[in-house]
Parts: sequence; structure tokens; C-alpha cells
Amino acid sequence: MRGIGPLFVDLYELTMAQAYFLEGYEKEAVFSTFVRKLPKNRNFLIACGLEDVLTFLENFKFTDNDIDFLHTLKVFKDDFLDYLKELKFTGDVYALKEGTVFFENEPVLEVKAPILQAQLLETYILNQIHIQTLLATKGARVCISSKEKVVVDFGSRRAHGSDAAIKAARAFYIAGMKATSNVLAGKIYNIPATGTMAHSYIQVHKSELSAFENFAAIYPETILLIDTYSIEKGIKNVVSLAKKLGDNFKIKAIRIDSGDIIEAVRVVRKILDREGLYNVKIFVSGGLDEYEIEKIVKLNAPIDGFGVGTKVIVSDDVPYLDIVYKLTEYNGEGKFKKSKGKQTVPFQKQVFRFIENGIYKEDLIGLYKEVLPGMPLIVKVMENGIRTDDGRESLEIIRKRCQEEIKKLPDELLSNTKSSKQYPVNYSPSLHKIIVDIKEGKY
Repeated sequence: MRGIGPLFVDLYELTMAQAYFLEGYEKEAVFSTFVRKLPKNRNFLIACGLEDVLTFLENFKFTDNDIDFLHTLKVFKDDFLDYLKELKFTGDVYALKEGTVFFENEPVLEVKAPILQAQLLETYILNQIHIQTLLATKGARVCISSKEKVVVDFGSRRAHGSDAAIKAARAFYIAGMKATSNVLAGKIYNIPATGTMAHSYIQVHKSELSAFENFAAIYPETILLIDTYSIEKGIKNVVSLAKKLGDNFKIKAIRIDSGDIIEAVRVVRKILDREGLYNVKIFVSGGLDEYEIEKIVKLNAPIDGFGVGTKVIVSDDVPYLDIVYKLTEYNGEGKFKKSKGKQTVPFQKQVFRFIENGIYKEDLIGLYKEVLPGMPLIVKVMENGIRTDDGRESLEIIRKRCQEEIKKLPDELLSNTKSSKQYPVNYSPSLHKIIVDIKEGKY
């Protein structure tokens, strides 16, 4: 998907860039993107958003119109603006592959580039990694709670803008959802698009039954929405339609979008089975999230699939991550903050993951060039401004990775509440010594 240009940046990134330019700071820097702390009820995160970052970097260029606008701000000197006219991203990017599980303080993406270039990327990188990681994680929790029942994204109309809706559809698909209601997302990402009818279609007809009849004549294998007036009346009309059509009745499912879902689906399933309509599935929607779906599944309600919208696409219970983009190295020297509660750890890093009996056991955060026995997770996805093979993954490969990653998590981390047993993330001996030296003022 085509991104937006480099003016999607906080002004202070540009003012710092001009200061670097004027002062002669041009050496290579490393900036690290990570989440300081897992939020409430989150035991893991799913890395997402890298594709958009790489596309943004490939197309990073200030247009003449951009330069003209910056000139109107009366903040920037002509020689700096002339420099920006020719600026392209020439650095390297290291990242977790999309769909990878990660934890607090672990780098999800690191940029290694001349400091001026790297500084200008902060706003876009945080914006895209944040929203897509947040929603991929929310989507994964929903799919885990569904116990492999079908889950579909219905959230576009309640998303915080069209860009968020489209990126959410991709993140949810990576997380395990089967389809999206958003046609543009389907076109852009080749995600299955799904949808049949809303209440307005039924309301415009003289009767609910005539609406069902007409829609089924056009779309024989559709899903009928049965709660426009009452669920009891709706299911009776489905049965009437089945009797009228006989062998030509091919309706795939009914959908319920309101009321006491658990009680309603039990009544509806009983009626469908009594009438021999065993193949008609039951699909539900309306204010669902992982918590509601978990309750429904635990009660063994006869539901075949879920449509999720508002609470999921805005990540209602956790609407943000404490994600940051911090300088950790300049010209080969480690850089760090000692600010209370916001300390950072210097140097470019690697994450090493240890596995036992097919289950993730522990992560070590180490220096990038360290050699440790664990599996290294961070790979180079862009070199000199050009994607590497690791930066060219298909959506299906990413989706498959995410499913495999979730299967390797300890059971306690799959809970919708905060686990009392947190996944262990520690520092390598080399990095631990650096951290101790910083605390003791020796570094």
C-alpha cells in the first residue's frame, strides 16, 4: 500500500535534523524501537507493521511541494532545505519478522543510519509499529479465545480513520482472523472479503420473509440476519423459507447481532435441528471481544463463528502501548538515558530465544554481535536503503508464522488476564555488566 511522505513527522525531528546538519553531526547512529512495559492483561505482543515501514523508507523523498511548505514555516535555512531535496534513506534496518511474539524491552525494530536520516523516521515508525502491533495482539487474543472457531473483522466503521481500518484488517488476518468486511483491504492485501446484509435491507421490504426470499434468490448461499424485529420471528421466517424452497434452500448460516446471545443461539440451534436444518451454521456479532468470546466458548454455546468490531478495532481495554524510539548508539559509542522510569540500554541489540520441548522458555537481550546458544530473532531487513530477502515476506508466510508462534507460548501466557508467571526476559552477561556499570556511574 502506498504510504505518505516524510512530512509525516513531528516538527522537532526536523529542527533537530537541521541542528545536526549545521553542527556537522553526520555519523552513523542506532535507534531502537521497543515497548517499555507490557500493558494490563497482556502477556505477549505480536510484531506487526514492518512492511509499511520498509515501503515508507523505499519511497522516502521530500517533494518540491514539501520543501516549499517547510520554507513557509520560517524555521529552516535554505542550505538545509536544499539538502533535504536530495535526501534518501541509505541506512540499514534490523527487525523482528512480522508475526513474531515479543515481550517488554525487546527491540522490535532498529534503524542504523546517519543520525539525521534516522532521527526523521521516529514519528512514522512509532505510528505504524504501534497501531499494527497493538491490533495484531488484540486479534490474536480474540482468535485464541475462539478456540479455532471462525472470526471475521467487522470493525472498519468504528476504526480511528480509514488508514487504521485498512491496517487493522491486515493485522487481524496475520493474527488468525479468516476475513474482513473491508473491500479495499481485501483488494490491497488479497484478504478474503465477506459480508451479506444489514438491517436496512430487511426494513425496506414489506416483510422480513419477503426480504429473505428476495435476497436468497440473488445470493442462494448467503447468511441471513434474523434479529431485525425479533430473533423468534426471524428464525421462524428462515424455517418458512426453507420449507418453501425445499431442496433449493442453500442458506449457509444465520447471524444474530443483539440480545442475550447465549440463550438465543441455544433456542435457534434447537429449532434449526428440529427442522432438519443441521447444515445451517450460527454466526454472532455485536460488541464482542476476547473476554465475551471466552465466556461464550466456556458455556459451550452452539456458535460457529464470530464477527468482531468496535471493541477489537480500537483495542478497547488497552488502547495504547508504551512504545518508544530511542538513540542507543552514535559513531560506535553506546548512548543511554538515566531518566527515572525511562532508562535505556546502549548499543545495537539482538534477542536470543531459548526453546524447551517445543515451548518458548526464556529470552536474552544481548549485544547484536554477541554469539549465544539461543535462537537469534532480529534479522537485517534493509541494507543501504534496499530490502533484503528477509524484508520481502508474503502475507501468508507472516500469518503462518504468527499461528506457529502462538502454539509455542506457555499455556499461562494465553490467558486473557495477566499471568502470575511472566515470561522471563533477561540480559546477556555482557549487556548486564554494561547496565550495572551505568548504574554505578562507571560507564
